[in-house]
Amino acid sequence: MALSDPIADMLTRVRNAARSRHQTVDCRNSNVCRGIARVLRDEGYITRFDVIEDGRQGILRIELKYGTRGEQLIHLLKRESKPGCRVYRKVNELPRPLAGLGIAILTTPRGVLSDREARTENVGGELLCTVE
Repeated sequence: MALSDPIADMLTRVRNAARSRHQTVDCRNSNVCRGIARVLRDEGYITRFDVIEDGRQGILRIELKYGTRGEQLIHLLKRESKPGCRVYRKVNELPRPLAGLGIAILTTPRGVLSDREARTENVGGELLCTVE
């Protein structure tokens, strides 16, 4: 079955797994999904991710991270730009989720970056999702 929005599928799987307190979640592998997982790891929302070869495109196994008392770190994971309605932002128009406590993930000419990295590199792009 063809998947029309693999990014939304990945975000939904991570959101559902975090709510159900799973340790790991498996998603389809792609360059953008790997980039999103890298940003989530660098910002401290997940522990790590691995690419598992299955003879096709591969599986992205994400290990979720929880707080010291078991509370979930990802409260809201929202897809902003959709295949039917793309959302682009300049560097000075990037959102600051939770007044800077959350992150926005965007794809730029320099790869998939968090909003902090994009401000540092002074580059805008397509706003993929926000994490709070």
